[in-house]
Amino acid sequence: VELNDFVTALAEGIQLADATEPVWVSNRGRTYQPGIGPHTESATLGLAFNQFSSMDAGIPLEREVPYPNLPRSKCDLVLGRPAEWAVEVKMLRRMGDNGKPNDNILMHILSPYHQDRSAVTDCDKLLDSGFETRLAIVIYGYDYPDFPMDPAIEAFEVLAERRVCLKSKVCASFNGLVHPVHQEGRVFGWEIVAPGPPSD
Repeated sequence: VELNDFVTALAEGIQLADATEPVWVSNRGRTYQPGIGPHTESATLGLAFNQFSSMDAGIPLEREVPYPNLPRSKCDLVLGRPAEWAVEVKMLRRMGDNGKPNDNILMHILSPYHQDRSAVTDCDKLLDSGFETRLAIVIYGYDYPDFPMDPAIEAFEVLAERRVCLKSKVCASFNGLVHPVHQEGRVFGWEIVAPGPPSD
């Protein structure tokens, strides 16, 4: 399994799942507008992976796999049989269902604090995980006219590369979604290959 194949399949799976017009209902019973956009990260991945068989993606995966060195922590995905990749996934959704900005979303991508479980600190966690596989971080999200993903993705790369080494990113897009706010987006992936340089 190559990371680019998974990133492409995830983007296609999101688009196909969205076409079924899924409706997210929150724990408090609030019903959101149809479309994959309002769904949680876990629900979005589940809906997208359900499409993999119809796509003939041929990517075996397992979800929520305990870290060998941190058994209380779970890795989002392990790809391949036998295991080839350990992958952490984060969602970047700047806008809410109502079209208003979600002010704390960047914390989930950029925070340097391990307690926030951000994409940046997930890179550290993967390197310390004990998985004897290739390692990757994947960020999927939505582009909006006033809030394209690019500045946040560039900021992630700058911060992550102070801690680890990232291979060149791979990217795939999805569009034509049914939700009036979350209409298009992208999936980005990076292989983590080695710790970054020591701090000054």
